[in-house]
Amino acid sequence: MTRLLAIDTSSAWCSVALSLGDSTPELRHELVSAGASQLLLPWIEDLLSQANERLSNLDAIAIGVGPGAFTGVRLGVAVVQGLATSANLLVLPVASLDAIAAEVVKTTQYKNIAPKYFAIAIDARMDEIYWAKYEQKDLQSLPKRIGEIHLSKPEEIDLRDISYLAGSAIEAYGDRLFSEHSLSSSALDSEIMISALGVMEVAKSMLQLGLQINVHDLEPLYIRNKVALTTEEREVVFKKGRP
Repeated sequence: MTRLLAIDTSSAWCSVALSLGDSTPELRHELVSAGASQLLLPWIEDLLSQANERLSNLDAIAIGVGPGAFTGVRLGVAVVQGLATSANLLVLPVASLDAIAAEVVKTTQYKNIAPKYFAIAIDARMDEIYWAKYEQKDLQSLPKRIGEIHLSKPEEIDLRDISYLAGSAIEAYGDRLFSEHSLSSSALDSEIMISALGVMEVAKSMLQLGLQINVHDLEPLYIRNKVALTTEEREVVFKKGRP
């Protein structure tokens, strides 16, 4: 029975989820802007208390490591470093866009849409966006990121072969994203956001693949300073970092 705690504070939302086996995960998810530091630990304590579970009994802690809001990402990583160290737990670092992509799959299934290739684009501020492409091979698996997470001007996003686009960059930059390729309004989702449930979905897959790492190797993912690793590169790095 998989037991996971998932956390994300990389956006204006504070989000925490607890999954114990096959039961529906319990979620706390609220728009808090700069107030996540006051809610995060109490929420975690409440979820564990209501489930009559101890942190040390979990398999791992999943954390959204960015890219995203600098302060929020640092907060989430710092909290997980403290929790994982005290409970002697391994951690599962999840890229923000990968977590959103996992949520997109659920959303498009609900709408009876099944895009094979789609993209996630979120507002990176400073007149830039973070974006990545994904391939959905089947409905039973998570989408696979194609290549790197990019940081660019909105006009530089590559939407070739893409039939669906999701993320906050749509509302923030509008037509600037479609200078080369256009998409119909039904192929756009500007409201989807990262949540602990998306982080949880990716983390479960990572745990099955043995991609959990030692907490001492946990660090934020800052695309402005470094490039996100491909799936194959992540597997090599994570396996090297395991105890």
